[in-house]
Amino acid sequence: MVNGKEIFEKALKLHQSGELASAASFYKEILRDQPGHIDAIFFLGTLHLQQGHLDMAAMLLLQVIGRQPGHIAALNNIGIVLKKQGKFDEAIERFKHVLALRPDYDEAYYNLGITLQLLGKFDEAIDSYRKAMVFRSDCALVHYSLGNVLKEQGKFDKAIECYERAIKINPDFAKANNNLGAALQEQGKLDDAVEKYEHAIELDPGYAMAYNNLGSALQELGKPEDAVENYDRAIELDPGYAMAYNNLGSALQELGKLEEAVESYEHAIELLPDEATSHKNMSTVLLLTENFKEGWLEYEWRLRTKDHGLRTFQQPRWDGERLDGKSIFIHTEQGFGDTIQFIRYLPMVQALGGHVIFECGRNLYRLLKNSPGIDCVVERMSDNKTSIPFDVHVPLLSLPGILGTELETIPAVVPYIFVDSWLIAEWRKRLVRDENFKIGIVWKGNPKFRNRNRSCSLVDFAPLATIPGITVFSLQKGKGSEEVFYHYDGMEIINLENELKDFADTAAAIANLDLVISTDTAVVHLAGSIGKPVWTLLHRIPDWRWLLNRNDSPWYPSMRLFRQTELHNWASVFEQVKEALTQEFAKSV
Repeated sequence: MVNGKEIFEKALKLHQSGELASAASFYKEILRDQPGHIDAIFFLGTLHLQQGHLDMAAMLLLQVIGRQPGHIAALNNIGIVLKKQGKFDEAIERFKHVLALRPDYDEAYYNLGITLQLLGKFDEAIDSYRKAMVFRSDCALVHYSLGNVLKEQGKFDKAIECYERAIKINPDFAKANNNLGAALQEQGKLDDAVEKYEHAIELDPGYAMAYNNLGSALQELGKPEDAVENYDRAIELDPGYAMAYNNLGSALQELGKLEEAVESYEHAIELLPDEATSHKNMSTVLLLTENFKEGWLEYEWRLRTKDHGLRTFQQPRWDGERLDGKSIFIHTEQGFGDTIQFIRYLPMVQALGGHVIFECGRNLYRLLKNSPGIDCVVERMSDNKTSIPFDVHVPLLSLPGILGTELETIPAVVPYIFVDSWLIAEWRKRLVRDENFKIGIVWKGNPKFRNRNRSCSLVDFAPLATIPGITVFSLQKGKGSEEVFYHYDGMEIINLENELKDFADTAAAIANLDLVISTDTAVVHLAGSIGKPVWTLLHRIPDWRWLLNRNDSPWYPSMRLFRQTELHNWASVFEQVKEALTQEFAKSV
């Protein structure tokens, strides 16, 4: 006769050691002799749950519950099965039933938290995790999961505290180290993030996500070659890792390896066809290389990316048909520079019979309120709602694609933004101090956009200080403006930051200057839109709108482009600028 007790103990040891196939054989042997052996049924069901055999797990666990309705572990595990099957509401009911029977069952609080988190009910998930901690404060997994919710909410300081507690409890917790790195990276603490990712890899050399994240941090640190190595390693470990292919494409694009970048994006899209980021990134290469027809189509995926925040309305989206008196709500998106660049399309929409209602940010309202092509300007509210009635709507940056823009048909007549003459006169009184050649400069873009390639430092402008007969005005606002107060030998700058209340003031100031020199910021679009000479300083592989291998812009006739010849080497750019400025100054005197 089979000794059921000995066989069960043997099965349990094999199960605990991870030898699932052997454990399953012994559980089945017990059940052949004792079909009603509750523990064997339960652990065999749990084993199938671990293997992902959800239907079989559910059948066995329900057998246990049928025989013992108060079997806490079986009820909990059925909840896990339902969660894995995507039946979240049913899973929540199961976990709450468990807690009604056993209010101190920390595992059910944890599983309830996980399920609530999947449903996006973050505050309820946090409450559930904290209740789990009351009964099990030494559980690293609970601290880790709480950190994940807090990170999702953008509460990075609190998330970091949770990850650090998890690591203190379990120093070998690779996932906690990885996610701690991700939270630090979100705070811009890139070197610390790299350290955590590397430690996660030391703990788990096969951890593909940690390699991918390490690549992301290194790329953000300006080390795209090192990033490529880590993305490649992530893909080697997990050939189906779509986001690693997407990130690899981004790094290759930064290195100027555009064909390889396209190939990586294609791999990412093949693996996850509905993942918007890869499509959007693909669009930037297509547009950069002047493939506008396909590029605009792919660019529509930007609206589905997490960072964009797609806005929905009851009214239909405009598809380019004649409007014939209908009101169209054109809503702003992305940055101020995008608004300034693409507002040029509004007269074309108006010409199709549309009553154009345009929405813009407060800083642009005064500048754009009387612009051509606009019947009504409304200020964008923080809740993204509008009370003005309209018939159809469209995001601003969808207009080039809808209107079939090709390189040759870019509407490039300037000015298309007009500054109030009285405001220009007011600024003339402030700026006309001498007969020098007047230059406005900007060196940093909006810090909300994490593309560090758009910015340099004020010290990079120092070579221009040796050119006699120029007066330099700082048009820099916000982050980076404090650099004006640093002392650089021979470099004198008049700081206008506190006088520039909005873009109307900035435009009026620019109208009184001879030239604007700036990195890729909203100011170059503003200067270009009013027809002022503007020199734009670009990374070696710039944003798509500046295209490749040209020193002019089809978007702005008054613009000249200066490009890096080596990756991240701004010195070479300013050498070009100094030479050109010397020639320009010579012509003006």
